[in-house]
Amino acid sequence: MKTLSKLGILAALAGPLFMSSCAGEYYVSNQPAEVYYTRPVAPYPGAVWISGDWVWNGQRYVRHQGYWARPRTGRVWVEGTWYHGPRGYAWHKGHWR
Repeated sequence: MKTLSKLGILAALAGPLFMSSCAGEYYVSNQPAEVYYTRPVAPYPGAVWISGDWVWNGQRYVRHQGYWARPRTGRVWVEGTWYHGPRGYAWHKGHWR
């Protein structure tokens, strides 16, 4: 019983820590330069192009290349965008809406 309650307390304390590390916004003073590359030909009819995303690697934003994906029924892809706020620039990831 003591082990079970200790695990519950540990999970309650660790859960918010893990969730906050995933949901953080990371700010930089200058927005990285836009990356240009040639989009490959669609691999099948109806494929949706998912533009590359900027990902925080712990020190800076790095660019991940775009890719083709299967469309999601009733949804559209919203591209990621840079947000400029009082603390600098932060990347808002693309998502299905």
